[in-house]
Order: sequence, then C-alpha cells, then structure tokens
Amino acid sequence: MNSTKYLTALENSICKLHQLPNPSPEQIFEAMDEFCHVLRLGKVEIVIYENEASMHFGSSVTHCFYDSGKACKDICINKRINAPDETIIFYNIYAIEGEPEWTEEERNGINVFIALLSTFNGKTRLVQLVHHLTYYDSDFDMYNLKQFMKCARILWTSGRIGQFTVVRFNFKRFSAVNQYIGRENGTLVMKKFISLIDDLLDDENELLCRIGGDNFLTLVKSDKLQSVLDILSGTSIIYDEPNNERIFITATAGVYVIKDIGRVILPTDIMDRVSLAAHLAKDSPDTDVVYFDDALLTRIKHNDDISVNFQKALEEREFLVYYQPKVAINGRHIAGAEALCRWMHNGQMIPPGEFIPVLEQGRDICKLDFYMLDAVCKDIRRWLDAGMNVVRVSVNLSRRHLSDTDLLEHIIEIIDRNNVPHEYIEIELTETTTDVEFRDLKRIIGGLQQSGISTSVDDFGIGYSSLNLIKEIPWNVLKLDRSLLPAKSDGNSSQKDVMFKYIIAMTQEMGLECISEGVETKEQVQLLADNKCNLAQGFYFDKPLPVEEFETRLDKNYIYDR
Repeated sequence: MNSTKYLTALENSICKLHQLPNPSPEQIFEAMDEFCHVLRLGKVEIVIYENEASMHFGSSVTHCFYDSGKACKDICINKRINAPDETIIFYNIYAIEGEPEWTEEERNGINVFIALLSTFNGKTRLVQLVHHLTYYDSDFDMYNLKQFMKCARILWTSGRIGQFTVVRFNFKRFSAVNQYIGRENGTLVMKKFISLIDDLLDDENELLCRIGGDNFLTLVKSDKLQSVLDILSGTSIIYDEPNNERIFITATAGVYVIKDIGRVILPTDIMDRVSLAAHLAKDSPDTDVVYFDDALLTRIKHNDDISVNFQKALEEREFLVYYQPKVAINGRHIAGAEALCRWMHNGQMIPPGEFIPVLEQGRDICKLDFYMLDAVCKDIRRWLDAGMNVVRVSVNLSRRHLSDTDLLEHIIEIIDRNNVPHEYIEIELTETTTDVEFRDLKRIIGGLQQSGISTSVDDFGIGYSSLNLIKEIPWNVLKLDRSLLPAKSDGNSSQKDVMFKYIIAMTQEMGLECISEGVETKEQVQLLADNKCNLAQGFYFDKPLPVEEFETRLDKNYIYDR
C-alpha cells in the first residue's frame, strides 16, 4: 500500500465528510471513494439494530456506503460497535473479487477507515438526535414550537407569510375526557383528532405542532382555515374499535389571518397575536373562536391600562359607590339598596362593564370588593350617627373570593372596624359552577349566617345548579335574575308566567325573602304584586344613585308614587 496515497486519501475523505452536515448515502459514497480505492475495498455496508432484542429477532436496517460492483463475499472484515444509546452497529467490509488478500498494513488502514466511518456516523446520529430533540415533541412524535418559529421565519424572509393563517387551539375539558375514558385512551383520541387536521396539510410549508399539554398550533394556507375550524368545532373520535366506542371532542381556538405584511410582522409577533386570541377564546363564555385584529389589540391595550391604573385609582378613591334602591311594592318605600361600583377616572365615568371583567381575570377584583364593603360600612355608620332611617345594603362579592380560606374573617373585620351592626349588611354571591366552589360557598354562607350577616344569591335562575343551591345553602334572600321576569314582548310569556309564579311560591314556602331585579314596567310591578313578591329593583323605580342623592331619599323617607 502506498503510504502517501493512503494519507492523501484519508485527508481528503475527512475534509469531504466534515463538509457534509446531514449527508445522503450517495454523498458519503462520493466522499469515501478515493479512500476505498486505495484500500482495495469492494463493498462497505452497515447493519444497524436498535438494541439486543432487535438483533435477536433479526430486525435491522442496512445501509450501503460504497460498492465497486466487484465485491468478494468470501473475504470480509466484520466489526461490531455498541453505541451509547444501546444501538448495535455491524460494519461489513468486503474485498475485491480476484485481488490478493489484504496485507497487514492494509488491514490496519481498514481499521482506521472503520473508526473514521464510526466517528462520522456517530456525529451524524448525534446531529439528528439533537435536531429531533430541538424540533420535535417526543411524546407525540410531531413538530414543536421551535419548528413553527423556524418555518415562520423562512416564510417571512421569502415574503410568502401573507398566504398563511395560524391557528392555536386547545381541547375543551380534556381532563374530564381523561377521567371518563382513561389517560391512555385520551392520548389516543388526541392523536386521532390532530391527525384529521394533519391530513389537510399538503403544502410543504404547512405544519402542525404541539406546544405542550393539549395545546397545538397549525400553520395552514388561508383557504383551508374553514376546514380546520370545522374539525375544531366538534368531531366524534373512536377510541375503542371493537366496541365502536366514541367520544365527541371540541376545541377553543385563536386565529390570526396574516394579511398586512406591509408592516413588520416578525414570527414572534405572529406567535404573540395568535396566543392572545387563543387565551381569550379559552376564557370566553360566549365563543370558542377568537380572531386577532386591530380591534382586539385596542381592547387588550385598554385592558392593560385598566390593570396598570387600578392600584393608584384604589389608593386615590376614584371608585365611587352608587346605591340602587330596593323598593317595597306595598308602600312604595325604600326597603334596602344594592351597592354598585362606578369609576371616575380623569374626569370621565368608566362603566362597570369595561373594568369589572378585566379585574375579574385576577385577584384585583377581590381588592375592589373589600374597598366597596369598607366604603358602604363608612356610609352606613355616617347615616346611623346622623339619625337617618338606615336600610340594609347588599354588597357583591366575586366568586374569586371563594378560594380565600379566611374570607369570613376578612368580611367581619371590615364591618366591625367601622362599628356597623351586622344586620345592615347583606353579602351577594352568584351561583357556582363547580363542586369545589359549591363546598366553599356553603362554608362561607353558613359562617355569615352565624354572624348575623344576611346573604343573597344573585342572578338566581341562570346557573346549572339553582335548586340544589337553595336546598343545601341557608340563604336569606333569593334575587331573581331579570331573565325570569315575564314581559309583554316575550312570545313564551305564558310559560314564563307559570315558572315565575312557582319560583316565588317555592321561595316563600322555604321562608326566603324574594326580590326581582330588572323591573322596568308597570305591568311587571303588578305581576310581582299579584304573586306576592314584595321587593323590586329596577329602572321603573330608580337607577343607581350617587351617595348624596340616595342619602336625600333616605333622609326624607322617600315614597315612590308611580
């Protein structure tokens, strides 16, 4: 063997292999051709087994990296290498038919060749492993968020991103699905569901990826958006083939149709926008799909402004208490009031519908509720000290409070700090939606009752557990939601009349005080009187009043002559 040719061929092969980041067998063949010729190799093949079990069952993958077409099957060097990941690799090196046997020097060169090939293959496998770990979700063997960002960058750079739409979706109530059919079947259902979307993707730039848990992201041509949404709106998936057992799966989704590419929209901007829409869709009680647009961006900025300004507004007492009278049908006098919050910010009144939902997304609503309770207690104490005819005032508390184990103590501390007799305070809470909230609600209402503080269930009749709510929890007051109150314009008024009548009768039979809110017409007042519901709240009598106007009504023992 010519040592100079050998070293030159070795150096050339190493240089060529080094320049191949993810080579095909043909590229390796070309890089190795000179080296194989110098060593007089007829054929080079690699047999790969995933592990010992695969080798036992003969399950292997074979790659041929060099073939002169003159290989001698009888003269062969075999070498086994055990990789760190349990993979077993056999290198089979064949001589050339009719050539003299390899010299010792050539055999040493072949060993160097095998070591070189093994090192290169190890590097290639490592690169592939790193690539897989970087761009694939290992649990579902599908793309992950990094692959989406990579693909979006390519489309953005090429100017083609405007042809695509991004959809981020989340399965609805999937924890309940896992409980119902088991986690293994749940995973199967999830994979089958996303495969339906994957089947729609036929463009090389379209992709579907998992971004954790039951959250997924898809990049599709915009003309396929409706097909994707049709699947997400609800699809029946079979999870037990023999018994044809199936389950109906739906998802919430944020959608960003990428149109305005005149502005600089980076892949990170795309992700931020579709994620924002997805989170709003997940939290929305009204819709499962939210589209990102400029109006949504304005809304989010407005919500952020509210959150940022809230604490300072609280400290500067920008939140005002308005009182809406509760009127006794018999006598038309003020029998109580509900405390309602208004926000006077920079000389403008911000409606509660704009800031309450924002504050309810976090714990800020709890701070506001305690602020309102304290303000009401201060007003009641002032009225008592002035010798006015004081009525019981109801204060709303968000369901966010139910996770506070010390809520009862917090409420009583505020009332007692202001030296207000407990009978002048009523705590309003809305119906709950979960068993955990129900148990917390029952504990809190029971504690308030023992402390002599009245409680009322707000918006009764619009939840899913109304009857159980009043059967299990010792309320003082039932506040009927305005949707239960019949109106002339209601096409089903006869049915609503009957339902309304029996709800009031049931309430009275249980010894509860009953009040109807949203009363706006004389006919509705008469209906309340006919059914012996003696308390009403609504614009027919009075709108929510600033504290000064309400105090005037209290001081003069105001009578509504309507």
